[in-house]
Amino acid sequence: MATWLLKTEPDDYAYDDLARDRRTAWEGVTNAAAQKHMRAIRKGDECVVYHTGDERCVVGLARVVKGAYPDPKRPGQTAAGEPKFVLFDIAPVSRAPHAATLAEIKADPRFAGFDLVRIPRLSVMPVVPALDKALRTICGW
Repeated sequence: MATWLLKTEPDDYAYDDLARDRRTAWEGVTNAAAQKHMRAIRKGDECVVYHTGDERCVVGLARVVKGAYPDPKRPGQTAAGEPKFVLFDIAPVSRAPHAATLAEIKADPRFAGFDLVRIPRLSVMPVVPALDKALRTICGW
């Protein structure tokens, strides 16, 4: 099981919206690097949900209930023959007992090489096991 960090603008789709909807397709991502990560997402993986904008914090945990599948609104293939754009479905697991802010994450030297710190515009990124454990500890999971 892998863990991923998903960024969302809370005014567009917040963790509370996911909790209300109970399931959603993670869509609207067009960045090639983020799409590459999305193609690797499998059912059972977990996702740390991060609010961007004014909040800039980890707010919740979700589970992938349907792994990557072609986006029907954006057909096409990569040079490797994979779908160019994919989606995946997530369901809420729990709200973070403590919303870990970007400032807290940046202040922790363990996260110096983390894509959230290094590549701030990337909207979907893997969370390696050591950082996954550290992030869950900070959030109180």
